[in-house]
Amino acid sequence: MSSKAQAPLRGPARRTARALARTLQPALVYVSDEQPGWQRVRRGRGFAYLDAAGRPLREREALQRIRRLAIPPAYTDVWICPQANGHLQATGRDARGRKQYRYHPDWQAQRDADKFERMLEFGRALPRLRARIRRDLAAGGLAREQVIATLVHLLDTTFVRIGNDEYARLNGSYGLTTLRDRHARFLGGALRLKFKGKSAVVHEIEVDDPRIVRIVRRCQDLPGQELFQYLDADGTPRSIGSADVNDYLREAAGADFTAKDFRTWHASVQALERLARCTAGSPAEARRLVREALAHVARQLGNTVAVCRKSYVHPRVLACFVEGTLADSLACAAGRHGARVPAALRAPERRLMGLLQL
Repeated sequence: MSSKAQAPLRGPARRTARALARTLQPALVYVSDEQPGWQRVRRGRGFAYLDAAGRPLREREALQRIRRLAIPPAYTDVWICPQANGHLQATGRDARGRKQYRYHPDWQAQRDADKFERMLEFGRALPRLRARIRRDLAAGGLAREQVIATLVHLLDTTFVRIGNDEYARLNGSYGLTTLRDRHARFLGGALRLKFKGKSAVVHEIEVDDPRIVRIVRRCQDLPGQELFQYLDADGTPRSIGSADVNDYLREAAGADFTAKDFRTWHASVQALERLARCTAGSPAEARRLVREALAHVARQLGNTVAVCRKSYVHPRVLACFVEGTLADSLACAAGRHGARVPAALRAPERRLMGLLQL
């Protein structure tokens, strides 16, 4: 197979490569779609593939790998990694112009494993983070810290996604940072948020915490359509994006956490609580109860059961239940690690922390 030598990575891409190389499985290499790659071009009713020098690809192994990637026909500007062990295998633009990615299965599995492994650290950081949120909620004046703390509190209590400007613009789907004034209503002393989220799932959330209701009401009174804005030193309303929230999380928690970690944490807590109340008489019944627990969590998060199983609920929770060891594991964790679990966590969260420390 013939192709141009890949151009060296420079600047931020090179620093990213160095950081990620430490976490990649040995068989994988970090690549970027800014480097020379293969192209997909239309030929009649199908497609042809060109190497980085523009020559037709004819090697059977290469073409089979491309077919396995299952790149949708509607994608344009398709880039395909020439290396079978590249962590990123392909990119393309969907019908709405959004960039989509196809990763190597081993890379995706490693990312999922890393995410679940840091859940223990996230649980340890939660009391510190929540204490910071309480302080910032009392800041007053719709200061930046107060409004971001409001968003993080809602992440922690409603399990809603953080939001993405591109999805709001192209799809009309929203998350917390992209909500508009029209999505919030006040009924008595409560706040009701109603909006269409990712995958057209309609979310209806009621918040009765007086602090949050008061702050959101004041945000809604500011000029402009965006619901969550803060006032700078000059009293000018300023927008808040997902990057601002994630920066706040990293600084307040003292570790590299993001808004999505809340959804993973709470999905695992909810699944554990539901399964801890169940008893399975057979492996088939255990699998059925797991599916029911995942369906419950999926409804809370606005996800599918498959996505919840793969990306949100910690695999140890499900494995212990299917193996019939969950009750004993929780009892063992309470006795062995009870003193090492932060007392400030809620009781269901302490049970998850204990299980993860076994």
